Amino acid sequence: MDALQALILGLLQGLTEYLPVSSSGHLTIASALFGLDGEQNLTFTVAVHVATVLSTLVILWKEIAWILKGLFRWDGKLNAEQHYALAILVSMIPVGIVGVFFKDYVEDIFGEGLLIVGCCLLATAALLTFSYYARPRQKESISLRDAFVIGLAQAVAVLPGLSRSGSTIATGLLLGNKKEQLAQFSFLMVIPPILGEALLDILKAMRHGTEAVMTSIGMLPLAVGFVAAFVSGCIACKWMISIVRRGKLIYFGIYCAIVGLLVLALA
Repeated sequence: MDALQALILGLLQGLTEYLPVSSSGHLTIASALFGLDGEQNLTFTVAVHVATVLSTLVILWKEIAWILKGLFRWDGKLNAEQHYALAILVSMIPVGIVGVFFKDYVEDIFGEGLLIVGCCLLATAALLTFSYYARPRQKESISLRDAFVIGLAQAVAVLPGLSRSGSTIATGLLLGNKKEQLAQFSFLMVIPPILGEALLDILKAMRHGTEAVMTSIGMLPLAVGFVAAFVSGCIACKWMISIVRRGKLIYFGIYCAIVGLLVLALA
């Protein structure tokens, strides 16, 4: 992997982690075009995932500070901050189970080829389109039940091409949650799973020989990819919150449909 490839992949990771178009799907497509070996990119994957987490912390630091401020205050019942933190914890249950026990199994069954990416991009397009036209009754807050269902959507999005942010936001909209709340909740709930996924990738890299993986990538491409993912992640995170509030997800549905059909044609 050279620095230019790392720059492109880092930009793709940062942008597509938050935009509802599937980061894993786009990275698979780009890696296939570049002829890169996925096993040799474990360290790079960890680096860009950590970079996107840092971009979330930077953009949503006020919301995170609000949660932490009220998290350890007890008024005789759950306050708003504690309920929000509990909802995030509940949303992590499905993806935690899938990530720890079934991620490798799912990857072995479905693989990461262009065929599955194209099919999942079409599924993402259908989900975004359906959520755009659906008009469920609006709810005042995200309940624990809704948080768990949104977490299920996140767990299913381990498939390459099925957008994590698109699946969680669209599912929340179909459940009747307000657009103003969903983007923020979707991005905050994804922080622990991304860090968990990075940890699993580190363990996987250690099994394959971390030093060999580092040598095959090089420090310059690793640094370029990290910075690119962080900067583009900050831009995409802030932009996506604005897009969700304005209800413009249909355009991403059209994009996913076009890219999905092109990928299937190539596959």
